[in-house]
Amino acid sequence: MTPARGDHDARRSEVSAAVWRVLAERGFGGLTLRAVAAELNASTGMLTHYFPNKRALLTYALDLLDRHTVERPRPAAERTSPADGGRALLRAVLLDILPLTPEGVAGNRIWVGSWDAALSDPELAADHAARYRRARERITELVGQAREQGELLGEAGVEEVAAGAQSFVLGLVVQALFAPADFPPERQVELLDRYLDGL
Repeated sequence: MTPARGDHDARRSEVSAAVWRVLAERGFGGLTLRAVAAELNASTGMLTHYFPNKRALLTYALDLLDRHTVERPRPAAERTSPADGGRALLRAVLLDILPLTPEGVAGNRIWVGSWDAALSDPELAADHAARYRRARERITELVGQAREQGELLGEAGVEEVAAGAQSFVLGLVVQALFAPADFPPERQVELLDRYLDGL
């Protein structure tokens, strides 16, 4: 008998939650069919219904990570409105990338951990590059808005400024993850504000 659609959807939600827990606890290096099955108290045979191999599991985990990133709370952006201006919106978007909260640390640890898996597979690498390109396009829009409002000066093109801002923030993410005592949240915010002041 074929399981009802609701049962299938519920099981898929359980699998998604288990994949996320494994990622949070062990990173991409510890993401295996066996680890997810153990998290579910299920057999690896059951999981092969969803993921026929490790690559399918990795692809799914990256998609899941992307969805979590899109859906996660963005406190700085939620406190900022278009009336605050393009520079304030740009600052908020960049702040929400940084590991300033325990949730931000966990999400960024998983993202950084995913880089190795993505770099070893051309298709996954292309997917990652597309994700970063979409984020850069959003930053470019905000840089352009801030320029139009006279809030950001300088002669560099908006795309170049956006690429630099994204690169700065991602570099700061890595430093904060590896040396949290040297880059506590307040220092991350201070460094970002100094960077924006220089644009």
